[in-house]
Amino acid sequence: MGSLKKITRALLFSLLVLLQGGAGAAAYVDVLELPAEPSALAVRSPLVGITRAGERLVTVGQRGHILYSDDAGQRWVQASVPVSSDLNGVFFPTATQGWAVGNDGVVLHSSDAGASWSKQLDGRQIGDLLVRHYSALATAEPASEQWPLWVAEGQRLAAEGADKPLLDVWFANDRLGYVIGVFNLILRTEDGGLSWTPFQDRTDNPQGFHLNAIASTGDGLYIAGEQGLLLKWQADQQRFAALQTPYQGSFFGVIGKPGEVIVYGLRGNVLRSTDGGGHWSPLSNDLKVSITAALVNPQGQYELFTQTGQALLGQAHGTRLQLLAQQAPSPVAAAALAADGTRVVVGSRGAHALAGE
Repeated sequence: MGSLKKITRALLFSLLVLLQGGAGAAAYVDVLELPAEPSALAVRSPLVGITRAGERLVTVGQRGHILYSDDAGQRWVQASVPVSSDLNGVFFPTATQGWAVGNDGVVLHSSDAGASWSKQLDGRQIGDLLVRHYSALATAEPASEQWPLWVAEGQRLAAEGADKPLLDVWFANDRLGYVIGVFNLILRTEDGGLSWTPFQDRTDNPQGFHLNAIASTGDGLYIAGEQGLLLKWQADQQRFAALQTPYQGSFFGVIGKPGEVIVYGLRGNVLRSTDGGGHWSPLSNDLKVSITAALVNPQGQYELFTQTGQALLGQAHGTRLQLLAQQAPSPVAAAALAADGTRVVVGSRGAHALAGE
């Protein structure tokens, strides 16, 4: 009986210690207010986006991690980031000015080539942004039936809080740019992110499909989305108009050069157009896995990468993609070409340089 009392007393004491420790624990801090934690393992943690900033590479990923490399991906330095939200996309229109986007409606800006970042916008503000913008249009055009619907959409987003994933970002220069995300979420800035204008009414996306990627080919700006959605900016209409393609599955990316655009997505589907998106031809391959990243190599050829790490090469004017031999493929979420021509990919296992493979 004495032993039972001792055990009971010890358990009660342990419980008291745990309760006291819990009472003294740090209060919950929102990821939007919690700076990204420095980590020596950040370069091997999941990374989702990568781009060039002049001669520098910049990559983004989970928990607010942003890293940069000045030696073609051999060594990486972790940047100072004011949030811990997962980041999904990054783009630099100049060598120093860049933007990154992520979950919780986060928009970050850097003016020092990715070494440090400041928050310009988050999901707590986006709903109210829509309400103000579309309420003003409803007042100016009281006969229009569309503006009250967009006001209601803004009110719904405001009530939901910060949970509004942004998936990609693109800027024409250090002033004009777009951020895009789930359920047709799209905002435009003309002052480098100091203010944002909702563009939901400027897309041919009545079903509100996710907007997965935005990219320019040099003579066209495209948005790739789910369920076959592909949009192209029409300057004369001042909107993103829908293009017809022969594939109705999701697209994950767009790449190209003047006179040619390629879109890629689920089940190894790749389409090419040489007339600005008017007509599309498939680029065949033997893979049935999602293609998630692409780059143009120093020879001007397309290299495409899958979610399981395979690499495909597109020859000029060819209709079939060639599977490239690789030593140890790993999942790829994004790819970029370093200043010296090195191919660098990022994914669930971090960043890897592919030169010499």
